[in-house]
Amino acid sequence: MTKRTLVIGDIHGAFRALEQVLERANVTENDTLIFLGDYVDGWSESPQVIDKLIELKSSNACVFIKGNHDALFLDWLTKQDDNELWLFHGGKATVDAYQELDKTKIDLHIRFLESLNNYHLDSENRLFVHAGFTNLHGVTKEYFPEMMYWDRSLWEMLLAMDKNLSEENPFYPQRLKHYKEIYIGHTPTIRIGQTTPINIANVWNMDTGAAYKSPLTIMDINTKEYWQSDNANELYPEETGRN
Repeated sequence: MTKRTLVIGDIHGAFRALEQVLERANVTENDTLIFLGDYVDGWSESPQVIDKLIELKSSNACVFIKGNHDALFLDWLTKQDDNELWLFHGGKATVDAYQELDKTKIDLHIRFLESLNNYHLDSENRLFVHAGFTNLHGVTKEYFPEMMYWDRSLWEMLLAMDKNLSEENPFYPQRLKHYKEIYIGHTPTIRIGQTTPINIANVWNMDTGAAYKSPLTIMDINTKEYWQSDNANELYPEETGRN
C-alpha cells in the first residue's frame, strides 16, 4: 500500500471534523500524519481531540506542531493563567470541557502539550510550522521561538507580494528561499473568502476555518489531493465555536 504524508490544519476542538477527515482520506497505519497545531479552543471536544492524537501516535508516524492556542492552554493547565483574551477566543469552551476530567487524564494531556514541536523540517526540505517565522535566515535562526506559533507576517507578506516575481528578482522574499515548501495554519483562509487550502509561492495555508463555520482539511503533500469535513458548525449545531 502507498505510504502517504498527510498534513492536517487547525482543529480547534472539532473532534467530529477530525474523525470525518481521517475517514474520508482513508487514513491507514501506513500514512505519516503532520498536524499543524491549534488542537484546542473553539468547539467543545478538545479533550477528545487530544485523546485521538495520542491514540494516533501509537499507530502512525506522527508529527505534532505547537499552535498558539495549545501554548495558551498549557499555561492555563500548569500555571492557572486566566488569560481573558484567550478565554474569549475559544478558551472558555476548552476550560469547560476539562472540568470533568480526572488528574490522570489531565496529566497525560499536559505531557502531550509539552512534547509539541515548534516546527518540523522533513528530508525533502519541506517546513511545517503553525504560524510562520520572522528571521530572514529561517526557523533555525529565529530569535523568538514564540513567533513560530504567533507570527502572521509571513502570510500577510504572501498576500501582498507580486505573484509574478521570480526567485531571481531582488525583491523576492528571502524567507521563502530556504525551503522547498512551507506548510502553515494559524490564519484562517476564510479571511479572504476561501474554505480550501491556499497556495501562494511555495507556501500552503491549511487553516480552512474549522474553528468557525468551515471545514477541517487534510492534504496529501505529494499529490496535493485533499479531503474536508463537513462545516464544523453543522457538526456542532448546538454550539457557537469561535463565531
